[in-house]
Amino acid sequence: MMKEIYSVSSVNQYIRQMFESDYALNHIYVKGEISNCKYHTSGHIYFTLKDKNAAIACVMFKGMRGGLSFRLTEGLSVIVLGSISVYERDGKYQLYAREIVRDGIGLLYAQYEQLKNKLAGEGLFDETHKKPLPLYAKKIGIVTAGTGAAIQDIINISARRNPYVQLVLYPAKVQGDGAAETIAAGIAAMDAYGVDVMIVGRGGGSIEDLWAFNEEIVARAIYACKTPVISAVGHETDFTIADFVSDRRAPTPSAAAELACADVMSLLRTIDEYSLRLDRAMAGQIGLWRQKIKTMETALKHLSPKHLMQQKRQYLMLLEERLTNKMTETVKAYRHRLETDVQKLEALSPLARLSGGYAFVTDENEAAVRSVSDVREGSRLKISVTDGTIFAQVQKTAPAKPAGKERTDYGTNKVIGNDNGGA
Repeated sequence: MMKEIYSVSSVNQYIRQMFESDYALNHIYVKGEISNCKYHTSGHIYFTLKDKNAAIACVMFKGMRGGLSFRLTEGLSVIVLGSISVYERDGKYQLYAREIVRDGIGLLYAQYEQLKNKLAGEGLFDETHKKPLPLYAKKIGIVTAGTGAAIQDIINISARRNPYVQLVLYPAKVQGDGAAETIAAGIAAMDAYGVDVMIVGRGGGSIEDLWAFNEEIVARAIYACKTPVISAVGHETDFTIADFVSDRRAPTPSAAAELACADVMSLLRTIDEYSLRLDRAMAGQIGLWRQKIKTMETALKHLSPKHLMQQKRQYLMLLEERLTNKMTETVKAYRHRLETDVQKLEALSPLARLSGGYAFVTDENEAAVRSVSDVREGSRLKISVTDGTIFAQVQKTAPAKPAGKERTDYGTNKVIGNDNGGA
């Protein structure tokens, strides 16, 4: 027959009552180092109190923080006054802190500072020993855990930036006993294998989780390595010993992959862009020089003797045409003037006047007879008309009559002349 059965809630409640009934657990001082400390937005502080062999979860509620005069940080050794009870929902016990006081520098931090000062004094951190990272690594060695987010981040980043790079993994233990020795062995193996660059690290964690990278054996393995080493321990604010001695520090494994692996895809895109710009620039230059050649060709044609002769010949033809036109115009003008003068001369010509019924009278000496006083009775005269000459003799002269009264008395065969010598 089954005995009484209890629910999980009843069991957790019973255990909590047992804890609360114990006076020692309700007013207890606990000494340890702060780890995994988180200041929640609600004002509560969640952290872990650890020593070398054990750890206990702790919480300090917002109402208890009034007496806390300093900020809790990783590795800080403190003494916590509070009570231990059970959180019924999860069935976990934890320390509910009421007061927290400093207890000096934690043991792990003291060891860290001691080793850091020792190695710095030996020159392991000197910049003169830092090796430059290769610009385009073909083979990248990785010393980290074979499973986990760190190796996946490195693989993803490398594949995106350079799918042609070769990744070589040494699966090392990165936490707990023997981790430092495994990491040191992985560094030596990758160095001997002949990689171009090496990434040594892991994802984030508490100071205890990362402690393997603060061990002296790891620091000396990195220093002795001929291959450039990138430290990639996943924490932003704190530095490990491996960070100081390595050739380059990366805050995360992803950042380490970006440092080790050149962005070849971006480089190829840049090369394509440069190629396009070069083609455009070359096409522009070719076009410019073609235009210059055309300009020079045109100038050369203008300066060539053949072209000059053609220009001169064309100019001479133009001058000839102008001269011909000028001569034609001049001849035409002179011809018109001549015709005008001829008309004038014809109008003044004695022959023309003779054809109009007038006659030209001269004496025996061929002198023109212009007046009756130029002759006397018995003088012989020559009377020129249109179709010949009439020889006559003066019988009688008479003075001029008034205008309109001129006449010829043919009955008496007398010649009566006018005042201008016409007959």
